[in-house]
This record gives sequence, C-alpha cells and structure tokens, in this order.
Amino acid sequence: MTRDRNGPPATVLAFDFGTRRIGVAVGNTLTGTARALTTIAETDVDGRMAAIGDLIAQWQPQILVVGVPVHADGTPHAMTSRAQDFAAELAVRYKLPVHHADERHTTALAQSALDDARAGRKGRATRDEVAAQIILQGWLDDVA
Repeated sequence: MTRDRNGPPATVLAFDFGTRRIGVAVGNTLTGTARALTTIAETDVDGRMAAIGDLIAQWQPQILVVGVPVHADGTPHAMTSRAQDFAAELAVRYKLPVHHADERHTTALAQSALDDARAGRKGRATRDEVAAQIILQGWLDDVA
C-alpha cells in the first residue's frame, strides 16, 4: 500500500528486525527523509514491545515499516517469517498500518556507510540503526 501523494504528511517509524537487536529509524513523508534513531537490545519480547511502545508514544507515528529479509534472488529464508510475524504483532498491538519493505543488502550497506564515514560508534547497534534508516529511506523513496 502506498500513500496518496496528496495525502497528509505522516511520521513513520521503521524497524530492522533481528533476534538480538532491532534497529529503529524515524522519517516523515512530507520531507521524504529518514534518520537512524536507536537500537533496541532487549532480549525478551515484553521488553522489546515496551521499548517500541515508548518510541511510539514519543514519536506518534501514523505508519510503521518493517524490513523483511529475503535471499538475494528474492526467495524467503528463516528470518523472513520471523520479521513478518513481528510486523503482524506490531499491527495488532499498536493498531497502526504496518508496511513491509525489502531489506536485501541493508546491513552490508549500513556497514559500508559507517566505514565510509569513519563513525566513532561502529558497533553492531549503530549498524542496525543505519540499516533501519536505509530500509525507511527506500520505502519513502518508493511512496514519494
């Protein structure tokens, strides 16, 4: 589903789902830009959902985007269904529209961007945030 080009601007939160960490980015359909926000490193589902709930309360998004990993050829793999389940849980729990975005190569692109920028915080957490930003920027570029 895409946003009507003439529709109202919307704040969007995007998630790079992982079993150990979830990268989060924020963006806006008016500006068409995304930025890395944070990484959720909670290991249990309740802790993760509480952290996401806090971000939703703070940012008041109208749309959520979840990166769905697939193989390079587009076929699903083990993490595909886990990310889709995560997206479904977000939709039920927070009553917001949740869009899926192809996240092929986002982790590698994020690491490359961090290496190019010679960022001081080069850890995996930062990489996950930047991956979420890349996912969201791609989604925003597609709906603009």
